[in-house]
Amino acid sequence: MSTNRRLSFHKGDDSIQLEDTYVRQRVLSDGHLSSESLGPKRKCGGLVEFITSRIFVACVALLAVIITLICVSLLVAYEMENEVVHTVDFLEKDLPEQQKVWFDMGIKELKAALSVQQNSRRARNVILFVGDGMGPNTVTASRIYKGGEGHHLSWELFPHMGLLKTYCADRMVPDSAATATALFCGVKGNYHTSGLDSSVPEKDFLGSLNESSHVSSILKWAQDDGMRTGFVTTTRVTHATPSALYAHIPDRKWECENNIPEEAKQQNCKDIGRVLIENEPGRSINVIMGGGRQCLVSNVTGSDADPIDTWSCYSTDGRNLIDDWEKSKQAQNVKYAVALNNNDLSRISGEHDYVLGIFANGHLKYDHERDTGPSGMPSLQNMTLKAIEVLKRDDRGFLLVVEGGLIDQAHHRGTARKALSETIAMDEAVKATINAMQGHLDETLIIVTADHSHTLSINGYPQRGSNILGFASKSKTEQTPYTTLTYGTSYQGFQVDMADPNNPRRRDPSLEDTTSFEYTQQAAINTDENTHGGADVTVHAMGPMAHLFHRIHEQSYVAHVISYALRIGRFSDSSVVESVAEIVKF
Repeated sequence: MSTNRRLSFHKGDDSIQLEDTYVRQRVLSDGHLSSESLGPKRKCGGLVEFITSRIFVACVALLAVIITLICVSLLVAYEMENEVVHTVDFLEKDLPEQQKVWFDMGIKELKAALSVQQNSRRARNVILFVGDGMGPNTVTASRIYKGGEGHHLSWELFPHMGLLKTYCADRMVPDSAATATALFCGVKGNYHTSGLDSSVPEKDFLGSLNESSHVSSILKWAQDDGMRTGFVTTTRVTHATPSALYAHIPDRKWECENNIPEEAKQQNCKDIGRVLIENEPGRSINVIMGGGRQCLVSNVTGSDADPIDTWSCYSTDGRNLIDDWEKSKQAQNVKYAVALNNNDLSRISGEHDYVLGIFANGHLKYDHERDTGPSGMPSLQNMTLKAIEVLKRDDRGFLLVVEGGLIDQAHHRGTARKALSETIAMDEAVKATINAMQGHLDETLIIVTADHSHTLSINGYPQRGSNILGFASKSKTEQTPYTTLTYGTSYQGFQVDMADPNNPRRRDPSLEDTTSFEYTQQAAINTDENTHGGADVTVHAMGPMAHLFHRIHEQSYVAHVISYALRIGRFSDSSVVESVAEIVKF
């Protein structure tokens, strides 16, 4: 294919037009035309010049873009580091202070939200905090109690959060054994059962012996992967929540031998205390801290500082499971420690392989009541920090579960201030944990959640800044004051004034000190104790894979996130991880 181009040649007055078909014709000095094969060579040179010029222009443009991006990145980094907030056009206008404060707050939160980045690396450590009974209203009331309506608890500033549905397999409103099974094992079971799937109803001890109904926990998965493990609680170590980490029991009340039916004993069913010390994974747990001596050791004596827990099991079969635990560690030739008070705890170091801390006959004392001296009971914060010190000493990684269990106990008794105080104690433990893990936060998934809620309500229209433990208003029908906090159910809170038998009235709470730790908030329904609530609970997370909490989830989802983040349990199999990744692609 040839390309024709018309050329004009002028000699004197004569005009000659030529065809240029890749042959350039030039005119000699005598006027004759001469064909010369110069066309292809000249055309090739022009093409090279053309391409070169375009490449140069493109390179200059690309360099300009790169320089611009670098400048923008440096500017953004500077602004984030120095908390520079640009004003938006509509904010440049003069705004009344009552409006400006909210616009400024909104921009600050937008900046924080836009700077959130996903950490998709594999986690090396996981620390899971469970506030027992710490429902949404408890968190809100505790926030106000500590610092006012605009305050934040430590976990409320975590970058990722979701909601968890807490119902169990057979109840709309669950108990703590069932919720712990969901949280720790990734499977929802029945009311009052620990570490069992829904094929085993409450008290079915024969069904519980069928190992196919047993569900293993995140603690067992971590141990199977060579990780160090531990749990810390302010309740008995045999209580409902921690029991789901290591036991498979059809009745959460089986904390010692005296609560097991004779028929179950004849089938060699063990109580929770024995399972913890004698069976796997309990006997391989590196750190165990909490209360419950009366379930582990027979015929213990109580005192004013450490009374016998009459709500719990009391062992009388001659056991001393603490001694048994010590003997097993001696046989393993490992470095271990038993702690019974603050002084013992202070002597434990990261050099210990195993720690058993049993600080009370029953539950630990409420944080505001405990003896903080050498012979007293440790705080949740101190137990947590010591557990971290023991667990994080090597490169294997660790899994730690921390339960603020007395939030629930206070709610059951209808004493709201105690519940708020225990929530603040857990807040302090979370803050201390974040500080202790500095330098490791990018490889540590920290989760804060609750197992269930309670019937606590925040009522009326109290003034901003008023005492959360005070009064909301007066009832327009009774003309009697009512407190900001009340319960739906309670055993002491159903308070009726019978001064006039023909006209019973709700007792006037202003006649009592509603700010006292011992004050029992009024309740609508009279029951033996305040019951659990069925509301969704929040879950907050920071660290590797924290972004996987992002909407309303089943409570059992938490165990699967931990399993995936650590690559333990089913996700220890790389093919399972890859199959999940393939599903995401499609």
